[in-house]
Amino acid sequence: MKINVLTLFPDMFTPLKVSMLGRGLEDGKWDLNLVNFRDFTSDVHHHVDDTPYGGGAGMVLQIMPIKKALDSLSDKGKVIITAPQGKTFNEEMAQNWSKEENLTFICGHYEGFDQRVYDLADETVSIGDYVLTGGELPTMSMIDATVRLLPGILGNEASPVEESFSHGLLEYPQYTRPADFEGQKVPEVLTSGNHQKIAQWRHYQALKTTYINRPDLLENRELSTEEKKMLADVKAELDQ
Repeated sequence: MKINVLTLFPDMFTPLKVSMLGRGLEDGKWDLNLVNFRDFTSDVHHHVDDTPYGGGAGMVLQIMPIKKALDSLSDKGKVIITAPQGKTFNEEMAQNWSKEENLTFICGHYEGFDQRVYDLADETVSIGDYVLTGGELPTMSMIDATVRLLPGILGNEASPVEESFSHGLLEYPQYTRPADFEGQKVPEVLTSGNHQKIAQWRHYQALKTTYINRPDLLENRELSTEEKKMLADVKAELDQ
């Protein structure tokens, strides 16, 4: 996969070049192409923004340098704009994007884009109901969530399948050594060696964690008979 990023601040993307994603870059499992669209301006001072027609506070990013930067790409693939008015990013989007050969992100700044920039994109996406100073941090989050799903990035191919949101639920609690830390003991079921009981315990805990922290995720979920019983037990446990 190749990911292009149109940004005024390419130096902000250093975090993507370290840790597991960084090793993936070095191994050629994905490619990151940072494009400063200020380089595609035509005036002496390299302006990328201007005052909005009709008046108002702040400056608006112009379409011309962004369109030229996009046109310079031979492999832009799906084009994504990060903006507060977009649909909220989620795990399903990350999974769908991870199947693409090419992605291109356009990072906003200042008071946003000239409206005609949105016509250049296939999707406008937000990471939440709040405003940041620019689109670089949301773009990095989306790239991380997408690239980590590529084969070989995490090392353990089962890891992304078992994590939060992969099955519509938050992740169950995890434990490692020591089994007893200052009186806080690992649940006995996890050391029992009974894989069926471990799987049931994990499913129950995932439902419990989701019900407590993100009950909205359960609203449209079609619960199996077993999950309905588990959820009833969760509610009874919490009511005690």
